[in-house]
Amino acid sequence: MKLEYVFYIDTNPEQVWDVLVNPEKSVKAFMGGVIHSTYQVGDDIKFIGPGADGNETVHIYGKLLQYEPNRILSYTDHPGPSHYAEHAQMESRVTLSLELVGACTKLHLINDQWTENNPLFSKTEQYWWMILSNIKTIAETGRSLDLGF
Repeated sequence: MKLEYVFYIDTNPEQVWDVLVNPEKSVKAFMGGVIHSTYQVGDDIKFIGPGADGNETVHIYGKLLQYEPNRILSYTDHPGPSHYAEHAQMESRVTLSLELVGACTKLHLINDQWTENNPLFSKTEQYWWMILSNIKTIAETGRSLDLGF
């Protein structure tokens, strides 16, 4: 099972990267969540934001696999403990890469290596479109989309 998306964004990779890692912007892109990480390969990465456990709900956690600023972010992905009791057994890999194409940025996301019978596959498929559209809009305009959340 694999999810794959490509977006072309009318700005440079540095601006898109800033939306991914700058908490002031990523909170808009990731529906209220921000990345918590040292950004050292092998260390933990968490997406934390409002949810069932309050403002510090861990929505996603994993290990950082690759990190090259303005170019690539890759990590293992588990749902947070408040979402599924068996969260530790549910895993996939997410790889976001950025590439300059003309005066635009090509954002390529691959979400693969899903554990067998992972129930998050179908949910994730619909949410990536929203998240990536939001990243594109924020990078291009500074505004986030009103997705009703």
